[in-house]
Amino acid sequence: MKKIIYSMLIGVMAITTSSCEDHLDTDNLYQKNVETFYKTPTDIDEAMNGVYNALFVNGIHSDEHIAANLLSDIVLAGGGPDDKSAKDVDRFLDPSEDTYRDLWVETYNGVSRANAIIEAVAEGEFAQFFETAQEAQEFKNSALGEAYFMRGFMMYRAARFFGGMPLIPTVDADRAVGRSSLEETWAFIATDFKMAAELLPVRVASDYALETYGHANVWVAKAYIARAYLYYTGYMTNIAKQATDVLPLNDGGSISKPEVVAHLEDIRDNSKYRLATDFRNLWPYSYVNKNARDFDPDGMNPVLPWAENLGLTWVGQDGLNGTIGTGNHEVMFSLRYGLGDWDYDNGNGQKYNNRVCLYFGIRDHSMIPFGQGWGWGTVHSAFYNSWDDADPRKEGSVIDLNTKDPNLGIQDWNIGKGDHNTGLVNKKYTTLQHNGPDGTKGMFYYLFNMVHGDPMQLWAAQDFYYLRFADVLLMHSELTQTADGMNAVRARAGLDPIAYSLADLKTERLHEFAFEGLRWFDLVRWGDVESGNNYFDVDVKVNNSGNEGTYKVAYRAETKGLVPVPEGEIRLSDGVYMQNPGW
Repeated sequence: MKKIIYSMLIGVMAITTSSCEDHLDTDNLYQKNVETFYKTPTDIDEAMNGVYNALFVNGIHSDEHIAANLLSDIVLAGGGPDDKSAKDVDRFLDPSEDTYRDLWVETYNGVSRANAIIEAVAEGEFAQFFETAQEAQEFKNSALGEAYFMRGFMMYRAARFFGGMPLIPTVDADRAVGRSSLEETWAFIATDFKMAAELLPVRVASDYALETYGHANVWVAKAYIARAYLYYTGYMTNIAKQATDVLPLNDGGSISKPEVVAHLEDIRDNSKYRLATDFRNLWPYSYVNKNARDFDPDGMNPVLPWAENLGLTWVGQDGLNGTIGTGNHEVMFSLRYGLGDWDYDNGNGQKYNNRVCLYFGIRDHSMIPFGQGWGWGTVHSAFYNSWDDADPRKEGSVIDLNTKDPNLGIQDWNIGKGDHNTGLVNKKYTTLQHNGPDGTKGMFYYLFNMVHGDPMQLWAAQDFYYLRFADVLLMHSELTQTADGMNAVRARAGLDPIAYSLADLKTERLHEFAFEGLRWFDLVRWGDVESGNNYFDVDVKVNNSGNEGTYKVAYRAETKGLVPVPEGEIRLSDGVYMQNPGW
């Protein structure tokens, strides 16, 4: 059975420097503090779990993957008549004054926890726990590298949404500082990623044990240097209108394009990550037939004939050494979800499930194998119609409910449920279900023997992929303006090679990474969010809870591709934080 995510309860209780809030000035009920904790490798591992725990947010619009998809041009708000907040986010309006506050708060929870690890490990002595001095030093380097990466990642995640952020580099740093400039913020992020790439041990992908899967490693750090470079230089050049071709560092230095390319080539040539043989095998619908048969071994008919007919076989989501699937060589970094419980974290346990599947699932329909969801994020039909049918990623990424194809199990679908309904739904992240001893339940309910909670809202234990090897190849093509990486991704989809052009590179990223939380940030960094090279302002025919209509979204250029800083945080800062433009 999949373990509880990042030992979430242990990791959080161990950290006493985990927030910038005054309410933490209380007695430590677990007798662990900076003086008594962080003394052993076990302490450090528990503390690191607390850092990863900050990846999970409670507020639904603070879920980066929900937010980034709703902001993008290829999905509509959807939902029902009462889902005003989704519609506001989709239209670049702020549904409430603290829409994204949990993302802000968890960013600094994670930063504070990482700061404590960095300082404790740098000053700590761990030789007594290892047989050799070399092993002790390797532990220190690995722990420091991972903490630096995660601190940088927390800030990277937030800075793409909010822009310049307050910088809190140490446990005792002044927390009443204002927001730093974009250059200062990204220098902080880049320096942390660079430190991580220099400190983390170099191992090939197959050497990472199952119990460490989902944690960062040296290859992930190098890839995020490239992501930071592309986003920062793109944003500064195309949105801030301050052209640059380098990523700044804290010491006044910088990371150049050739250095970034060298990192990507190191990953490509030496990490042993590689593309899955079939794009569709990355997604759990390729496993639903096998899992259904495990609970109905005499059943003759597959619940998803489409996947059966193609011989799809899930690679799994536990890396190369997982026990479920054939072994995933492609996913390098992921947000590890599991079967939550309402009782976790004072009733906020749903955040430990992948709520993209629940919120973006088919509204008011419980079919097999595609289960019920809230119907957010319906797919823009102009985007879908522009996608060549010869590309298998199209059928592998989108459920076309309009076909009512029995091979998809959707013959009973009715368009009159929910708003902004186009009949097109994200297939990568959606609820999967089949029959079994307990009736019709989620695939992960049966896969992981779920025994608690409300199944319909808690059974989406599908990991969200932060980084796939495909992105290493596409980033390399974009930076070098060569077609090799792009054509390797196209070849995996059975498509012919083409010459490099930025336009084709953009299309390739759109088709490869649809609904994976990257499209919005690509539009911003390319400046395409303002240029019209997008699906904003394109009318689409929709059904709104039984009524035919049209819908389109107009991007507001005055927002500069950023979301509002939570008003609650601005008040807490006594006006030190300034609101983003356009909000």
